[in-house]
Amino acid sequence: MSATETAIASAEAHSAHNYHPLPVVVASAEGAWMTDVEGRRYLDLLAGYSALNFGHGNPRLIDAAKAQLERVTLTSRAFHHDRFADFCTQLAELCSMEMVLPMNTGAEAVETAVKTARKWGYRVKGVPDGMAKIIVASDNFHGRTTTIVSFSTDPEARADYGPYTPGFEIVPYGDLTALREAMTENTVAVLLEPIQGEAGVLVPPAGYLPGVRELTRERNVLFIADEIQSGLGRTGKTFALEHEGVVPDMYLLGKALGGGVVPVSAVVSSAEILGVFRPGEHGSTFGGNPLACAVALEVIAMLRTGEFQERAAELGDHLHRELGLLVGGGAVETVRGRGLWAGVDIAPALGTGREISERVLAERVLVKDTHGSTIRIAPPLVISKEDLDWGLDRLRTVLSVP
Repeated sequence: MSATETAIASAEAHSAHNYHPLPVVVASAEGAWMTDVEGRRYLDLLAGYSALNFGHGNPRLIDAAKAQLERVTLTSRAFHHDRFADFCTQLAELCSMEMVLPMNTGAEAVETAVKTARKWGYRVKGVPDGMAKIIVASDNFHGRTTTIVSFSTDPEARADYGPYTPGFEIVPYGDLTALREAMTENTVAVLLEPIQGEAGVLVPPAGYLPGVRELTRERNVLFIADEIQSGLGRTGKTFALEHEGVVPDMYLLGKALGGGVVPVSAVVSSAEILGVFRPGEHGSTFGGNPLACAVALEVIAMLRTGEFQERAAELGDHLHRELGLLVGGGAVETVRGRGLWAGVDIAPALGTGREISERVLAERVLVKDTHGSTIRIAPPLVISKEDLDWGLDRLRTVLSVP
C-alpha cells in the first residue's frame, strides 16, 4: 500500500468513525497550501472551517506561540498570569464590549452563552426559576454537545442522543414574524449565526438581522451572535453583523481566534451580562491559558490593521463574481455567501457534494461538502489572487465548464 493508504487504514482501524475525511493525509502546510505524505501539494480552500483565516504556519502566530512556550503555558485559573489581562482587555476593545469570558472550543463558548443567558434571565430579567427559554433558528450549527444537539434540526447531529435538554424554541431562519410569535415573557435570548455555515453558507434576507436586534431590544431579550465561523475577518468585516450595522449583546468567538495554532474561544459581552457570574459558578482549566492568550493577542493585533478584512472583501468580490458566472449553465444552481466564504450548490445530476469534493481533490484542491450537493469554499485570507484563480480553474475542470 502507499503511504496514504497505510495511514488511512491505520486511522480507520484505531479511531472512532465520527468523521469521514477526504482520502488525503497532510504532512505539512504553509500559507494556503498543504503537502501530503506522498509529497503532493494541495490548495486549501477550506481553512479549517475558518480556524486558519491567517493561513497555515503564519510566522507571526508561530513566533508568538514559540516565545510563550519558553515561558509558561498553563497556570489554570487558580492563579493570575501576565498575558490574561491584556487578552481580555484587547479582545473586549476589538468587540467594543466590556468583558470577556475565555474558553477553549466553539461549543464551550456556546454552552457558556446558554448558561449566561439563563442566569441573566433569572437574576436580572426576573424570569421564574427553571422557566427560561432561548430561541434558535432551524438548520443551525452551534456545536455537538448534548445540550447543543438538543436544539439542532439536523438528524445526523441529533439522532440517538436523547433525552434532550429542554428550554429551546426553534423558528425558521430569516423569519422575523415567526421569531416575534415565539417570544414570551420567559424568553431570555435569541441565539443566531449571522451566516449559517454548516447549512451551506446561508445569508439571511436583508433587514432580518437589524429586525432581530430591534425586536430583542424591545422585548428585553439578549441577542447572542455566534460569530465562531463568520467572525474575525472571514466576510470582509471583523464581524459579519457589521454588514448590517448590528451590534449584539454578546459575541461568541472561536476558530480563527486561536490562529489555527491552539484552540481559543470566548464569550464577549457587557459587564452587566457577564457580571452575573460569581467565583466557582463556571470555568475551564485551560480557558484563558497563557499560550492561548499569547496567540490570540497576536491575532487581535493582526485584525486591528484592517488588512485582512480588506483582503477578504476584495478577494471575496472576485470569488463571487467568478462563481456567479457558473450559475445558469447547468453545472451550478446557486452561489451564496459573503467575503471569502461561499456555498456552491452543484447540480445533483453531477454528483453529491462528497463526490464533487473527491473529484476536486484529484485536481489538487481541497474543499468540503455539506448537505446534498453543496460544497463550501473558504480559503485562508492570505491566499493570493493567482492561487485562488488556479483553484477556481480546477473546479471548472471538474464541472466541465469553460
